[in-house]
Amino acid sequence: MTREQQQTKKDLILEIARGLKVARFTPAEFEQIRRQLAARLGDSVKTSPDHIAGVLQDAGLRVVWSLRADTGGRYEEEFHDLLHFSTLEEAEMCLIRLDELWRKFVIESEAAAAERVLEVARLGKRRAEMISRNPKVEAQKRAEKGEIAKWFQIWLETPDAFFDWLELRKESVEFQRTFEATEKRNDS
Repeated sequence: MTREQQQTKKDLILEIARGLKVARFTPAEFEQIRRQLAARLGDSVKTSPDHIAGVLQDAGLRVVWSLRADTGGRYEEEFHDLLHFSTLEEAEMCLIRLDELWRKFVIESEAAAAERVLEVARLGKRRAEMISRNPKVEAQKRAEKGEIAKWFQIWLETPDAFFDWLELRKESVEFQRTFEATEKRNDS
């Protein structure tokens, strides 16, 4: 898809969203937007709910990923603005918070809320992967997002070992060579 088509798709998502005239967007609205996109652009143009949510959030619209009905929406505030990570340090803080929430919900036997944490982590991984593959993004930022995607994947696969692994990863020569200059820029 060309840059013009991508921009058109984003504009169309926003146009459809504004046409819905709702104060917040939930998975039900993402599906409505996806169906209208398919009707306008053809079924061959695939658009995930995560992509639609990202476009809406980037435009400053309120996006709510509702918890399953069995939580009664009690924990939605816990997930608000959780996936903000423009730097490696912010990504680490995001994963710390996800880990804290996940462990809390597991201990409290809140299975739906714990699963929601995993869904948010999978979304974070997909967003980081998308940016890491975008040739319009500068090479260093793509490398950071690729690293962040790897962090999310490893946390999702082995949450109990993740933070030990991350400390070792940050001490590795490869990591320091690749990201040392970035971290110094971010500290200043």
